[in-house]
Amino acid sequence: MKLAVAFGWHAIAFEPLLELVRLAERLGFAAVFVDGDVSQLPSRAPSEVLDGLTAATTLLARTERIEVASIRLVHHWNAAKLAQTTATLARLHPGRVRLFVSIGGQPADRRFGLPLPPAAERIRWLDETLDAIRALWRGEEVTRRGRFVVLERACVSAPATRIPIHVAAGRAKALLEVVARHADGWDLNLPPLRARVAGAEAVLRDACAALGRDAAALSRSMWIFTRPGRDPGDPDLARQYRRLNPWFRELSDAEQAEAIACGPPGDCLARIDRIRRDLDLDLPIADLSGLDAEAAGQALHALAPKKSAR
Repeated sequence: MKLAVAFGWHAIAFEPLLELVRLAERLGFAAVFVDGDVSQLPSRAPSEVLDGLTAATTLLARTERIEVASIRLVHHWNAAKLAQTTATLARLHPGRVRLFVSIGGQPADRRFGLPLPPAAERIRWLDETLDAIRALWRGEEVTRRGRFVVLERACVSAPATRIPIHVAAGRAKALLEVVARHADGWDLNLPPLRARVAGAEAVLRDACAALGRDAAALSRSMWIFTRPGRDPGDPDLARQYRRLNPWFRELSDAEQAEAIACGPPGDCLARIDRIRRDLDLDLPIADLSGLDAEAAGQALHALAPKKSAR
């Protein structure tokens, strides 16, 4: 099973994070996801809050094979600058870069003077941005006079190979339509439960069909809250899940228990694999967000695609 891993919520300082990413590479993980465009958490983080792009760029430069990704949020970026930045990363680290993007929703961004219009407007902003980026990557001289993207004969160096665009989306119809129009992959921002995913699948399938696309051709990834070695009945585990996944607060206790991969490492991996098969995932992502460096390292060894580090 191809498996990725995620470290989030700014729980790990850079030096131990670098060692964890190098360990993930040695152990055979396909990709690592680190914190992205989140300017400030609602409360002070236990560790330093690093800029996601800068951290990801440095991690790429100090590893050899593993893909390193962090999310770009549309209201943090000018469309042409995002196209240029991503193309530059792909030029320097070919085959190890994707544009992982979505609309965000952290009210704390306003503390930094960033605009945060309503979700419907951020979806339109993303639609305009991805349309412009695709044109720029084709080598076109791009002029746009949209609601959010205004460019006048902008151009960037066209990438030598196609850079995959992966959009994180849940159930919002308009955002799934953006996935259908522009994405190579859908990051399912949903709990890993068939009943919670089915409706979004149907919306995406219809949106793709309307454009003459086959929804099955889009790759799929999903973050799965993973805690190898933890007792499924531990009430602290449930509290951690709710604290670190506030966007899934509507889940019942039974649904939440089903959404967590925990227990002995073999059971954990079996649960992830069942989710992968049930939801047709190309890349399940073991979400270790919130763990400190020591616990995250133990989890990597427990979940390792390879039996031991070289």
